[in-house]
Amino acid sequence: MRNFHFAGRSTVHAQNAMVATSHPAAALVAVDVMRAGGTAADAAVAACALLGVIEPQSTGIGGDCFALIQPKGEGKIVAYNGSGRAPMAANAEWYLERKINSVPLTSAHAVSIPGAIDAWDTILRDHGKMGFDTLLQPAIKAAEEGYIVAPRIAFDWKNGFEKLKNGTNTARYLLPHGKPASAGDVIHQPELGKTLRAVAKNGRDAFYTGEIAADMVDTLRGIGGLHTLEDFAAHSTETTSPIGTIYKGHDVWQCPPNGPGITMLVMLNILSRFDLTKYPALSVERFHLEAEAARIAYMMREQYIGDPAQVHVDVAGILAKEFAEEHISKIRMDGLLDLPNVAPPMNPSTVYITVVDKDRNVCSFINSIAHSFGSAIVSNNTGVLLQNRAGGFRIQPGHPNCIAPGKRPLHTIIPSLVTRNGRAVMPFGVMGGQYQPVGQSHVLTNMLDYGCDVQEAIDMPRGLHYEGVYQLEDSVPADIVEGLKKIGHKTTSVVGPLGGGQAIWIDWDKGTLAGGSDPRKDGCALGY
Repeated sequence: MRNFHFAGRSTVHAQNAMVATSHPAAALVAVDVMRAGGTAADAAVAACALLGVIEPQSTGIGGDCFALIQPKGEGKIVAYNGSGRAPMAANAEWYLERKINSVPLTSAHAVSIPGAIDAWDTILRDHGKMGFDTLLQPAIKAAEEGYIVAPRIAFDWKNGFEKLKNGTNTARYLLPHGKPASAGDVIHQPELGKTLRAVAKNGRDAFYTGEIAADMVDTLRGIGGLHTLEDFAAHSTETTSPIGTIYKGHDVWQCPPNGPGITMLVMLNILSRFDLTKYPALSVERFHLEAEAARIAYMMREQYIGDPAQVHVDVAGILAKEFAEEHISKIRMDGLLDLPNVAPPMNPSTVYITVVDKDRNVCSFINSIAHSFGSAIVSNNTGVLLQNRAGGFRIQPGHPNCIAPGKRPLHTIIPSLVTRNGRAVMPFGVMGGQYQPVGQSHVLTNMLDYGCDVQEAIDMPRGLHYEGVYQLEDSVPADIVEGLKKIGHKTTSVVGPLGGGQAIWIDWDKGTLAGGSDPRKDGCALGY
């Protein structure tokens, strides 16, 4: 099937265990952990902690985490929602009185309480054999002894230069010698190393109480934030059950809201009504149907999804086949649906890690600081770069995603898991802000409709219909771009690649694993 515009890379096969991440060093750490007897959860946390140092634009301990875990690849799937909440003083009236109508993305108001460390702690308690004292060592070593900047990360660093130059403490911590790091540079972050050491020694409380929390609160309050030590101390991870739908005989699972995984499930419900195999994988029709499904699903998300702890979200109703019916019947192949234009406030950066260990424990794991380099606020003395996830809130009373005390914002990060007859067949994810639901649908339909293997499915050219424009990668053939324009799509070429996918396919009959990792990132799949 490999007839695309770039060579792609080989699918990785293994028998015992496998990981796919966005950086080879993190993949290696995950394999080392599993070889030393660690579980998939142990491997994911160790890899993620390292990525929080060496891929600072995408992730870190100042961010949030979601995960789906299925022990032994069978039975009950557990969903972990490690998303942070708004400060208890953050109510919409406070902002509106000050004429703030949307959350400024590089302000203290964009910083929700970082949920990652507590999520890792909860996941390890439930599914790990090792502790922070062992698993954070590779990250500590990279921060203190230095790490080498990878090419894709250097690309993002260069793009983030203006933001880092003007941020809070970012020039000091993230612009060595006053300029962005280049590929091959060695970067040291001793303050972050010291913070990680404290967490390795004293656990999650070292982050949410005491000196480290006080430093984050002082930093944020010093630039107008509403955060308190109580906000940090009160943070907790929600353990819940996943939501799902059926596509081509497979069950597809996502974390429930305030995660946005429901968007991808609605897309699949729409696409399942069409026989995609009637059209080639690279065709005007296939790209058009994907765009229309995305437009309907994203409109739903912006209208109905918020934090279910504070607003009613009718998950069952939204996932019912009837929900998408009215729009599906109007989809036509020679023009676009007349839908209101939605403009979500977020388009963030993320790392995704998928791990399967020798006991077939399955971990689909995602960690993010929201936009590239988050809020561009580094805590004064701890080296912690803080997320800007609260920038995803609306300041619009009555909207399900309106900011409120202790509320969690609508997220963009979604780990996914595909099962068949109750058994895990593919933990996977596609990073990349608003692209994620589309990316996951694209990769999955590449496999289940077009017969691609995991790597081919990830390599395939991509597009994202976003804010009224169809953003298409350069690898989308020119005749398809023209065809999309003819039926009314506004198109544009994407400067950077769209997203980054990682997936592992489990073949229970052969007892093997097949891994794919996106050439749009620096990473790889690795197994033994």
